Amino acid sequence: MLHEPAIPVEKDHAIAKKTKLGVILFFVYTFIYAGFVVIGLTDPELMGLEVIGGQNLAIVYGFGLILLAIIMGFIYNYFCTRFEDKMNNNSTT
Repeated sequence: MLHEPAIPVEKDHAIAKKTKLGVILFFVYTFIYAGFVVIGLTDPELMGLEVIGGQNLAIVYGFGLILLAIIMGFIYNYFCTRFEDKMNNNSTT
């Protein structure tokens, strides 16, 4: 049993911009995550430093990474939708 798409699938003219944005966000996140790894490898005692509300740097940085990933997902979705609407002539107004 094959399930066909609910709407016709057409060429996505925004794919290049969406790909570029995705790669940029990937490298930004990778750079920030690499900072977490470098601190853990070079100065693990620093991860135990209390920074906010009695929580150590490892907890704050780790939750920050999770929150950053969620925020970046929303950013990616927002801009990709704008690219698609503009470049594929799918105006919703």
